[in-house]
Amino acid sequence: MLRTVLIYGIALAAGAVLLQWLEYQIWARAHPGMIYVALIAAAFLGLGIWVGRRLFRSEPRASEFTPNGRAQASLGITDRERQVLQLLADGRSNKEIAARLGLSPNTVKTHVARLFEKLRVARRTEAIGLARELGLVP
Repeated sequence: MLRTVLIYGIALAAGAVLLQWLEYQIWARAHPGMIYVALIAAAFLGLGIWVGRRLFRSEPRASEFTPNGRAQASLGITDRERQVLQLLADGRSNKEIAARLGLSPNTVKTHVARLFEKLRVARRTEAIGLARELGLVP
């Protein structure tokens, strides 16, 4: 029984493929201009993607960055606070920072508040800008 079902299934699949191929042959003969335009468009799409990837390739800079230890020490910023500052500079929220570092969100809020005090800023953007000027984050 299974063998019969498989044979009929394969025969139906082959028939469907044959009908699709015949339909394509008829369509291709009726609309050759559209096929050429589609092929040229696909070629230019591929060329555009290739050129874009070659021109706008970004190299990771984080591997060559070394934080300014003098500025970190003079401001009294701990290593954990610098990690929080780095994640702030990456655009992470308090919840994301907490999940990444294995801390509670309240602890992250405390670190952020202490960073604001040490850097003498009131906003995240100010803290990130000053940290970049001081060489604490890339």
